[in-house]
Amino acid sequence: MVLDASKAHTLDALSGRERAVAKKFASGMTYREIGKALFIAPATVRTHLAAIYEKLGVRNKIGLAAHFADSGAPPKALPPLSDASPVLAIFPIECLNSEERWRRLADGLSSDITVHLAHYAGLPVIAFHTMKSLGSKPADFAADGKALGVTYIVSGRLHAYDRRVRLTIELADARNCVSLWSERYDRPVEDFFALQDSLTESITNVLIGSHGTLATVGRNAVRRKPPASLRAYDCYLLAVEQHTTFSRAGNAEAIRLFLRALELDPTFANAWAELAYAYSIEACNGFGDDVSTSIENWRTAVENALRLDPTDSCAYACLVNLRACLGDLEGAEHAHRRAFEYGFNHAGILPLLAGSRALVVGDPSEAIPLIERAMRLNPLAPPWYFGMQGRVLFAAGRHSEALAALHRSVPESPDVLMFLALAHAAVGGIGEAARTAVRLKAEFPEFSVERFISAYPVTNPDALSAIRHAADVAKLG
Repeated sequence: MVLDASKAHTLDALSGRERAVAKKFASGMTYREIGKALFIAPATVRTHLAAIYEKLGVRNKIGLAAHFADSGAPPKALPPLSDASPVLAIFPIECLNSEERWRRLADGLSSDITVHLAHYAGLPVIAFHTMKSLGSKPADFAADGKALGVTYIVSGRLHAYDRRVRLTIELADARNCVSLWSERYDRPVEDFFALQDSLTESITNVLIGSHGTLATVGRNAVRRKPPASLRAYDCYLLAVEQHTTFSRAGNAEAIRLFLRALELDPTFANAWAELAYAYSIEACNGFGDDVSTSIENWRTAVENALRLDPTDSCAYACLVNLRACLGDLEGAEHAHRRAFEYGFNHAGILPLLAGSRALVVGDPSEAIPLIERAMRLNPLAPPWYFGMQGRVLFAAGRHSEALAALHRSVPESPDVLMFLALAHAAVGGIGEAARTAVRLKAEFPEFSVERFISAYPVTNPDALSAIRHAADVAKLG
């Protein structure tokens, strides 16, 4: 890591423990995760961060992250996503209950509203991962909104009691902190998902009135059917949490929990779509016993998701690679267009589409703007975004940049280790490529380059040639 002199001097003001806390927080870890990693209480983490912010002279997590950037260049302002469109940020709804299940539901509500609003073509929405990582308090909303370059911010509080949910919610103009709309809801727990839908509807309607450029696009068409029970939804949220580890154990647990959610409610479209994605990871990473079984399960889950919700961008993103696996490249291209149509403002879908564009149906040069847009919508991107960015840059022949991205990704994932070995080989780092290949073989003996090629699948001729050539150099089996 290279830092300019002023940053190095400022970081030197931190104690060893403060530096460890700051680096983990800047990388996207929560108070609880940092506390577990460093064997300290979450409250102690918060105390350390208060001191860190004061010593570094920063007011939010974006400013903190700039001190741990790979480059010594000064942090740049985020480019606007569109000259004509407003940009919305939804801060995590604060849960006033101590029980973990209500915290998950508050986060789930915030995340789902983010995803649903991103269906509207004129409304870029900052990804929920970034907003959760900020860990903002109400006093910081305006500063954080300004740092993200947003136009509107949504915040709220949730309190569950006696089988009822009380939620207060506010939409404000980030530029002048003027409240545009606020409401308090008091509903039975059973109406939780109806509440979610009415909130999304209300926020959209207020934005249409205040900005004047948004148009309704069929709310009922894009709204997923809510699950039949809170238990199904809770299993779904737990599964998503496991899924994003991209490890073999995490993926297996995610599949188990998605299947449990679907046992409780077989009509839960989002769970089918995420299950399809988990099976696709199982197929190309060698996590399952039989690749053909993984692909068949992948197909069943995609078909069920699209039957229940024909506008699900995650399901279409999964369908792209599935169609290619089955030899239907024209169908893969069609699915890619549909996924982009419904997921243009969905930061979590754009990296998947970038990977498919680079390796399956398109050209790496077309993939780079997709991953860049994802990172503008999610400036505190989770590690797996960098894995996708790394494979896109590798396919584009930008090997040194690919290495930098891959080193920020998930080392427990075999496809990341494979691309690390390939990128090292491509820049002449034969020794490092060989060491990475040995680690890949030891940790994931079922994985192979050819399995990844056939099950991802890699059908772009230039990408296929580049992967196989670098694999030969790196001595990857």
